[in-house]
Amino acid sequence: MKTLRMLYRGEHHFDFPLMWRKALLGSGALVLLSVGALLVAGLNLGIEFEGGTSWEVNAPGKSVADARDALSGTGAAAGKIQTVGNTAIRVRADLDDPASVDEVTAALRDFAGVEVGDISVTTVGPSWGDQITGKARNALIWFFIIVAAYIAIRLEWKMAVGALVAVAHDILISVGIYAIFQFEVTPATVIAFLTIMGYSLYDTIVVYDKVRDVAGRLGVTGRYTYTEMMNQSLNQVLMRSINTSITSVLPVLSMLVIGSFFLGALTLQEFAIALLIGIVVGTYSSIFVASSLVAFMKEREVEHAAVAKKVITRAGGDVGTRVVSQEDIALGGVSGRPRRPTADRATASGVPPRPRKKKKK
Repeated sequence: MKTLRMLYRGEHHFDFPLMWRKALLGSGALVLLSVGALLVAGLNLGIEFEGGTSWEVNAPGKSVADARDALSGTGAAAGKIQTVGNTAIRVRADLDDPASVDEVTAALRDFAGVEVGDISVTTVGPSWGDQITGKARNALIWFFIIVAAYIAIRLEWKMAVGALVAVAHDILISVGIYAIFQFEVTPATVIAFLTIMGYSLYDTIVVYDKVRDVAGRLGVTGRYTYTEMMNQSLNQVLMRSINTSITSVLPVLSMLVIGSFFLGALTLQEFAIALLIGIVVGTYSSIFVASSLVAFMKEREVEHAAVAKKVITRAGGDVGTRVVSQEDIALGGVSGRPRRPTADRATASGVPPRPRKKKKK
């Protein structure tokens, strides 16, 4: 509770560079797991991408096994059969012959005890599915190009690289989770993935803009490494990132729980699952992936490498991420530790000055 109160009041100071190594190892494991799931299980693509025919019928008390028995002898016997919500059964098969489609529809009518008009039948040609897949791929490529150009011009190319790596990390892990749990990928899922990229970039650019501001003030002193300035920036924007994530997650959870489970809106479920995964992973990557990558590249610049060498030499060969106080930033501080305000600065900073010791007579 004490840590939460300090976090809320902005009195915390976490050593993020100390966490980067473990976090990147965790990210690497998740990426490998996602790639493995994609190669082994693959994605459960919706009918919009694969083509074919889909039937959906409300059949309370019926199971997938019951539906498969009822469809034995039809062209959909070997198709994909799954439950949707609590009572609906969905059947997918690669059929385009009208006679075969009518045969499956009649079998489902007898199976569920409903009229033919109560069965939802959707047929999608393979060419239309290929067209949707191509448009999704092109949208992703153009997104990366435009974002990379904007960040490179607005900030710098190293930050553009860090942001794009973080976005790729988010998308790969999100898609990997879909492959592991075999969630169905629909056009709504693709839209959610594009939304994820925008959210991830927003959080990352907030961090980058803050570190540029901090580096502009503290960099001139030549007493702080770029990693230390990045750490200070992360501590300053941490509460903002947490608040943004919480306020984004709450409506998504409402959409997922109320929209899909109570109202039965499956499109909302497909959209909300992708958003929920992306928001969590995107918040994580902006702090642990994008920031660490930029700090790694910047520390290898001649200017920052020279500063780091001086700092390490001055610290006797052992330097950690030092605390940089708000007063240091405001005054262009020169100390490795937070400075105690003097009496004339006490009113402005809100921190009482250190009492002077009385001399013994």
